[in-house]
Formats: sequence, C-alpha cells, structure tokens
Amino acid sequence: MTTIDHSAGAMPATPTGWSRAWRRKPSRRTGGTTTVVLFFLPPAILLFTLFVAFPMGAAGWYSFFNWNGYGVPTNFVGLRNFVDLFRNPAFRIALGNNLLIIVGSLAVQLPLALAMAVLLADRVIGTTTFRLIFFLPYILAEIAAGLIWRFVYDGDYGLLAKIWEWFGATAPYVLSEPELAMYAILVVVIWKYFGFHMILYIAGLQQIDRSLYEAARIDGASRWQIFSRITVPLLGSTIRLSVFFAILGSIQLFDLIMPLTKGGPSDSTQTMVTFLYNYGVTRMEIGFGSAVGVVLFIICVVFAFGYKRVLMRHD
Repeated sequence: MTTIDHSAGAMPATPTGWSRAWRRKPSRRTGGTTTVVLFFLPPAILLFTLFVAFPMGAAGWYSFFNWNGYGVPTNFVGLRNFVDLFRNPAFRIALGNNLLIIVGSLAVQLPLALAMAVLLADRVIGTTTFRLIFFLPYILAEIAAGLIWRFVYDGDYGLLAKIWEWFGATAPYVLSEPELAMYAILVVVIWKYFGFHMILYIAGLQQIDRSLYEAARIDGASRWQIFSRITVPLLGSTIRLSVFFAILGSIQLFDLIMPLTKGGPSDSTQTMVTFLYNYGVTRMEIGFGSAVGVVLFIICVVFAFGYKRVLMRHD
C-alpha cells in the first residue's frame, strides 16, 4: 500500500490541502494591493480635499454673505444672493444662451459629426488626412480659436468683410449685433468641437463587426436601412457618451466667448460661466459670484448623475 508523506514542508496531496494552498495565494496579492492603495490614496485624498472639496465648500459658505473678497465675510445675507441672481435679467439671458448652445450642439454638431464619421470610418486612402483636418480645430486652444474667429467676423478687415466686398456689399458687424452675436458664437462652437465627436464616433464604428454590414448588403438592405438598423443601435453607447460631453461642455462654455464678445453686446452672449466672471469676479462681488457657482455646480451635478443613472446605466 502506498503511503503519503505528511512530513513538515510537504504539500498535502489531498483536495482539501490544494484548496487551502490556493486560497493562501490571493491573500498575499491582496495584501500587496492594499499596501499600494494605502500608500497612494492619502495623497490623492489630500489633493482632492485641498483643491476640490474645500473650494466648493468655501464657495457654498461665501454665497450666503455680501462679501467683496477682502478680510473675513461678516455681512450675512442668507439667500438674498440667490434671489437677486434669478431676478437678474442677464442671468436669464445666460440660461437661454446655454440652452441654445445645447440645442445647436445636439441638432447640428452631433448629427454632422456622425455623418462625417460614417464617411471616414473605413481605412481607405485619404481618410486619415481628412480626419486630421477635421480634428485640428479641437486641438487648437479655445482662446486662440476665439481670436481667429474674431478676425474672421471683423466687419472692416476680416474674412467676412472681404467676402461681402466681392458682392459689392458692406459686411455686417456680426459680433456687435445683439441679434446675431450668439448665433455667430454657435457657429464657432460647432466648428471647434465637431472633430472631437467625429473621432469618438469613428472609434465606436471601428468596434462594429464588419460581417454585419456584409450580411445586410447581401440581403439587399439600403444604405439608410444599414445605418438606421445596424450602425445607430450598435453605436448607442457611444452616441449617449457624445451627448453627455456635448451638454456638459455647453453648460460650462467660457473660453470661446471671452475673446469673441466677453459676454456682450448688452449681455446678449452671456453664459452662466461668463456671467459668473463678469458679475462676480470682475466686480469683486465674491458672495454673489459664489451663488452663481453654486447654482452652476448643482445644475452640472444633477445632470451628470441623472443622465448616467437614466440613460447610461447599462453602458
């Protein structure tokens, strides 16, 4: 009869022994992971607290004071800053402009980006060059893009003026017209961020199995049927992510507007962030500006968590 050596240091040859040895291995890896987490997590928490959590809490506290930023806030006014904020006609214009940018992005920018992505998704000669051309505006800094388009819109020496001269007409001063300035900015927004969404869609299209398209063509499906019944459903998670970025970016729009109009003329191009800067920071009304920041923060947080919970919960 064969005997089993159970001397010290020998591995038990029973299933129970093997299972115990197998369970001991992850514990060492878990211990190493715990050490790494304990080593890197405290600095991250400290930085987040100092540069994110503490400023947000301070802004919420300052929003209840009439404070100019000097010394310690002592003039407690409660919710008066918030009441004055929603009574301010410029803030209502800013809310409307943010909504206009959201609608323009969803109705024009994203469909255009998706259509261009479908055309440039295949790896054929020339598509890489066109992708680069359409993506270049997104790489350009917002301030630089704003300055470029300010020259384009210039009614005296800009590109728009030259085009109107070809037809023997006088170019309008687009950025000086309250009725036209916001639509001119919307054109810049679509031009600037169109390439980002296009590349996002191209990345999603390249993950779709090409055999599905081949099978659909063999079955006689038209291009529209292939697009509506294969491309769009399989690209659903990417489209939802693109919509999320477009809406959140539209709410926080600031850098493009400042070099173009700075919120003017007559507050016609204000957004919530430019309103915060013009009516809070530059006027040294830190309490009022903090109230704007709190409202903006609540809008972004409610939208982000609500959108992810309702529309992106399966992604």
